[in-house]
Amino acid sequence: MTQHEEPAEKIEELQAEVAQLRQALASHAVVDQAIGVVIALSGLTPERGWEVLRTVSQHTNIKLRDVARHVVRWPDAGSLPTDIRRALRRALVEARAVHGGGRSLVDPDQRCRGRDGALSGKTE
Repeated sequence: MTQHEEPAEKIEELQAEVAQLRQALASHAVVDQAIGVVIALSGLTPERGWEVLRTVSQHTNIKLRDVARHVVRWPDAGSLPTDIRRALRRALVEARAVHGGGRSLVDPDQRCRGRDGALSGKTE
């Protein structure tokens, strides 16, 4: 290896690391936003909101950042993918049963139901 190859390899390595850090930062922001949605729906603490998202990710075998993107888009999209919706419902019920839930910021009676009767997230 020549002297010029070592710095070039180091630059490539650092560029890859910067790209990974940028992706992690963007994913972190989306996850934080999704935690906020979960908190609004459930009245749970931020820590419990994180656990709910993690549980949904594990039970659906979908990456956490992808679950978070769906949850953040949910109010505008009007629905969640079926597997995420079911896992989210189960995780919220379990979290409330184990940890108790505070007052929800979203009135459950105001949420619309989709064609299949599932909560859509849109308000009337």
